[in-house]
Amino acid sequence: MALWQKLARVFGRRDPGSVREDAERILLEADFGVAATEEILEQVARVSDGEFRAALERTIARILTAAAPPGGDPGGLARAARPPAVMLVFGVNGVGKTTTIAKLAHRLAREGEGRSVLFAAADTFRAGAAEQLRIWADRLGVPCVGGRGDPAAVAFDAVAAARVRGLDTVLVDTAGRLHTEDQLLEELKKVVRVVAKQQPGAPHESLLVLDGTVGQNAVHQAKAFAAAIPLTGLIVTKLDGTAKGGSVVALERAVPVPIRFLGTGEGLDDLEVFDAARYARRLVGE
Repeated sequence: MALWQKLARVFGRRDPGSVREDAERILLEADFGVAATEEILEQVARVSDGEFRAALERTIARILTAAAPPGGDPGGLARAARPPAVMLVFGVNGVGKTTTIAKLAHRLAREGEGRSVLFAAADTFRAGAAEQLRIWADRLGVPCVGGRGDPAAVAFDAVAAARVRGLDTVLVDTAGRLHTEDQLLEELKKVVRVVAKQQPGAPHESLLVLDGTVGQNAVHQAKAFAAAIPLTGLIVTKLDGTAKGGSVVALERAVPVPIRFLGTGEGLDDLEVFDAARYARRLVGE
């Protein structure tokens, strides 16, 4: 049953005694989290019966736009005054990070006159990670720089290679680290420091990939990464074109980082620029 159908039954009761309690339960079960749930119910309580749905969509959309990206365009990824632009992609194992990098490269190549991309296979810990990225690189016709050992060294070499080849964008695939492991987060901080020293303004984007189906775990991951690394955007994956729950709303309420894209499938074109109003309508209505 759709979220609005559940809530409409509650809001339509003649006896208002348990309305708030039941509405709160429905929103929490849909992974909105406590903070977002309280904000939504507070706003909905201020409107008349016939305006509940509009108020619900409006409040969700407002929460989702609280942290707007530079220029107001979620899909507008940064360019560097002196190429290449360096974009770091973070996330725990299993969120679809490497596939998301391929989708980003595909999107960047189609932007305007097209951007020239180089991959950095800086996930040197997981067996097969570099090979997975190289397979995507071959499919897309994108050069890929890899290596063993130090991820920061791989990122350094990739930026240098892009500069020599005259390429304007480097996408760095970092190790799929557990957000609870401080040592691994420190390694990511080192990657950030190294590219910042090598390239003015780098990293120009720091994008965290999150699995939209894991509920509050995604919120915990986002908080941990945001505390360790200055993030410029979130990419929420494993959404098949319809909203699977309120975790995206909980994310934006908990972490002031703009949502840039939604991953809606496995194809290269299945990367949707985030639209808060459209997402709110889908979440409420489907």
